[in-house]
Amino acid sequence: MTTVATEQSGAESGLSFHPMTQFEIHPLFGAGPVSWYTPTNVTLWMALTVLAITALLAWGTRGRAIVPNRFQSIAELAYGMVHKMVEDVTGRDGLKYFPYIMTLFMFIVFSNMLGLLPKAFTPTSHIAVTGVMALAVFISVTVIGFVKNGVHFLGLFWVTSAPLVLRPILAVIEIISYFVRPVSHSIRLAGNMMAGHAVIKVFAGFAAIALVSPLSIAAVTAMYGLEVLVGFIQAYVFTILTCVYLKDALHPGH
Repeated sequence: MTTVATEQSGAESGLSFHPMTQFEIHPLFGAGPVSWYTPTNVTLWMALTVLAITALLAWGTRGRAIVPNRFQSIAELAYGMVHKMVEDVTGRDGLKYFPYIMTLFMFIVFSNMLGLLPKAFTPTSHIAVTGVMALAVFISVTVIGFVKNGVHFLGLFWVTSAPLVLRPILAVIEIISYFVRPVSHSIRLAGNMMAGHAVIKVFAGFAAIALVSPLSIAAVTAMYGLEVLVGFIQAYVFTILTCVYLKDALHPGH
């Protein structure tokens, strides 16, 4: 009995934190199972992301001043960066798809940044969200490739610069790597966001221990700074990979 009591006392007084609970999906109203039509915390934070983007690009630039304010400057910098990225990677043929790519970039970067707020939720930490975006990119560029090039789009898988005997083997490799694109495209973003937030939660949990709390607070501060950088970099990587895939669809020849 004494041993059991001691174990229970130790369990109650011990440090307990669960870094993965922050990624759980909950209904916004009431409790119960989550269906496809149920408003959840993911729904809320995706809606807030859209509102934040609209506020920046519509309200922040409404004056169109010659000397821009800080909001107009941020909007213009984002617009110019993505526009140049699309033009440099895909050529001028790809500029007609700039609005779609700009939307992807803004949604990802705002989701990542808003997810760093206290008590916030990061939609891009879920493979269900990033998977839909990656699959949409995959289907879009594939359709564009066939519409623009017809059967010549299949030349993407036939490496003409390689020796003839190696071309069938390389074609199989190219086909496999092509269909793996949406998997790697989505997992990279979701995995990085989930890992960073989990590490922050772990360091925050150690702040309850007085002996290491100063180190824990310093680690959390450093991780927050790193997560801001990672959040932007992951949005940039997702966007530039989209541009690379679009370039392959527009110009499939090796």
